[in-house]
Amino acid sequence: MSELKSFLADNPKMMGVLFTMMLFLSQAGSVVADSGHAISGP
Repeated sequence: MSELKSFLADNPKMMGVLFTMMLFLSQAGSVVADSGHAISGP
């Protein structure tokens, strides 16, 4: 964990990149979960 903290301290832009990726993945996960339900019958 200390290596990650030192890496982010040396590269502050990566903190924004990781935060944006986390937001994107959380949104994409809810979209996939919502579209995964089955519709049965005609």
